[in-house]
Amino acid sequence: MEMIRLEHVTKSFGEHTILDDFSISIPEGEFLTVIGRSGCGKTTMLKMINGLNCPEKGKVYIGGKDIGEENIIELRRKIGYVIQNKGLFPHMTVEKNITYVPVISGKKDKKTNHELACRLIETVGLDQSMLSRYPSELSGGQQQRVGIARALAANAKIMLMDEPFGALDEITKQAMQDEILKLHRKLGITIVFITHDIREAMKLGDRVLVMEQGKIVQLDTPEKIKKEPANEFVYQLVGQNWSYYILNKLYDHFRNNNFLLFDYNTLEILTVYKRPHKYHHDL
Repeated sequence: MEMIRLEHVTKSFGEHTILDDFSISIPEGEFLTVIGRSGCGKTTMLKMINGLNCPEKGKVYIGGKDIGEENIIELRRKIGYVIQNKGLFPHMTVEKNITYVPVISGKKDKKTNHELACRLIETVGLDQSMLSRYPSELSGGQQQRVGIARALAANAKIMLMDEPFGALDEITKQAMQDEILKLHRKLGITIVFITHDIREAMKLGDRVLVMEQGKIVQLDTPEKIKKEPANEFVYQLVGQNWSYYILNKLYDHFRNNNFLLFDYNTLEILTVYKRPHKYHHDL
């Protein structure tokens, strides 16, 4: 079942086109990671999904419904949004941060909300004793876990995450990556996760979306992106040498039919020699 669809979406700021006739379909329960250079349209795409940005052209669908015809405030309350700086209210306890969306949505029964906070704080791997603390009393990793718990509090089916672990140290980041994978497997929610870290993108994503200048460069499984990068940008992104990739492709293409003479530095093919038919089976 399709959970999210952007259909021929275009968005500009001034004379700069951020998304250019952009289309993508994200099935229910998928963990999609998104990577690309700064300014390529990643965050704009994310904001399109929860209605923070409106397309100039095209449509955005959530659960098959055009969000342009939906109550945007209600839509946002049903979509979890986790950002790099956590976005917690510093004057509220952890419990009040977690239950903020249910409360403003009219669910004000204290016992029910407390039970919700207890369940969610444990879901993200923290102890219930944390509920009475304030954000300033938590580590960066703990704050990010609370941010995830708050995003889940509205019974969200979609989680949008914009570089949520970007400010964390490497050990904490890896722990949070493992935590969000466990959470995804347990809850089966749809996650769209922006990152600048290709290792993170490849580790977490069922599919990886590579963007450049408001367009999709490649949308594939991590395994396929490693084996069949769409172009030099993708190949370098995954930390490989483009020249070796081209040479391997040339070898695969010609090894059964021809001999090649090429310039190693420019990869220019200088001469192609046809293989004599009578020797074909020997080589």
